[in-house]
Amino acid sequence: MIPLRVDLDLVRKYNVAAPRYTSYPPATQFTDVPADTLLEEIRANNESARDLSLYFHLPFCRSLCWFCGCTTVITTAQGKSATYLDYLKKEIAQMKQRLNPKRRAVQLHFGGGTPTFLLPDEIRALGEIIRENFQFADDIEAGCEIDPRGFTREHAAALAEAGFNRASLGVQDFDPQVQEAVHRIQPRDITAQSIAWLREFGFKSVNVDLIFGLPHQTAASFESTLEQVLDLQPDRFAVFSYAHVPWLKPAQKIFKALPTPETKLDLLKLTIEKLTSCGFTYIGMDHFARENDELTIAQREKTLQRNFQGYSTRGHADIYAFGMSSISQAGGIYWQNIKALPDYYAALDEGRWPLARGLVLTDEDMLRRETIMRLMCDMSLDYTAMSQKLGVDFASHFSGELASLDDLEADGLLKRSASGLVVTGTGRLVIRVIASRFDAYYTAAQKHAAEAGAQKFSKTI
Repeated sequence: MIPLRVDLDLVRKYNVAAPRYTSYPPATQFTDVPADTLLEEIRANNESARDLSLYFHLPFCRSLCWFCGCTTVITTAQGKSATYLDYLKKEIAQMKQRLNPKRRAVQLHFGGGTPTFLLPDEIRALGEIIRENFQFADDIEAGCEIDPRGFTREHAAALAEAGFNRASLGVQDFDPQVQEAVHRIQPRDITAQSIAWLREFGFKSVNVDLIFGLPHQTAASFESTLEQVLDLQPDRFAVFSYAHVPWLKPAQKIFKALPTPETKLDLLKLTIEKLTSCGFTYIGMDHFARENDELTIAQREKTLQRNFQGYSTRGHADIYAFGMSSISQAGGIYWQNIKALPDYYAALDEGRWPLARGLVLTDEDMLRRETIMRLMCDMSLDYTAMSQKLGVDFASHFSGELASLDDLEADGLLKRSASGLVVTGTGRLVIRVIASRFDAYYTAAQKHAAEAGAQKFSKTI
């Protein structure tokens, strides 16, 4: 593989606010949709036996990492997880009556929060609850997010017994000064031990999460972190750009001295060039995978998908999500559960669906969703293939959007021909900007945010 080289001047120019496109339309477009409307769509979705992707949001953390943008519940009261499992059982029972019993789960994911806040026996119990209510495919991809702090060999054993075969470990940075600044002390040794336990119990894929753009990070310190993680031989990296959104996450106001935009760009350049020179493929956005990894193969074969869990090889499946704040996607609808834990519990106690908001996509939304999906995953668009897939003359339908790419092509972010377009290596770094040209909501959302004096999305870098 030829290592990817990064043009910092172009990245700097296109470092603007844009959606992450884990969905289209983005979750900022979700509204108060009548429950009956969504339930009718769910009924129609279950006329077929389409595959399922199951997501469980396990929100508890023992302490708050100040950079965190997730929906969490901070507590040291271990008993709260047992109560939460009781309510997950209620929600599963509520949704199960609406699901086609022939549907198989091809993907399972525990996210959070800290899923391993649960005791090992609670992990086993939740795994048993899920298996009692859903039919698993033989080749199910089952992944769990793990915080090595507090993770034990018994946790690894419990996850394996519950059917998990993939894990994603939060690291963020190994530098002690950075760890102290973000309120997450995590020595390298406990991360190494966690990976060893996972390998012992047969986990076939281990991902490590890092973040660049945190306080006190320098090119030298972050290169040291990258090298230390590479020594642990993970199968994938997710290297996220720190999203500074203090208007959404007040704890981030603690950070007074973040790296300059120039330093952050240097960290991005370092990361991409380092990992691609060490045998990892840059999938796009923040994902890197080894050359023989399923993600790399799926991208090469143009079967890669993108959803609320990031890049996925099982994106054809409908996502049915459980737990507070979780987001589901089935056919042409999205819905999100209530975000506040007491309100989520109250709804289930009253026998109500814990629905907070949702969205029913229009036909035009569906066309644009597939277009943005293929751009984000394939880093290219074949106009003939897209016309056949969407049932429209692609080049004609999106003539205005294609014409708007002139400046991006002039800057070398993509190459166009009469038959399609291909995103360049530099263009991959700002793929969100390219995708936003096909987003019918983006300009209006940015204009509204500017008028309100607030930024709606994080910057691309």
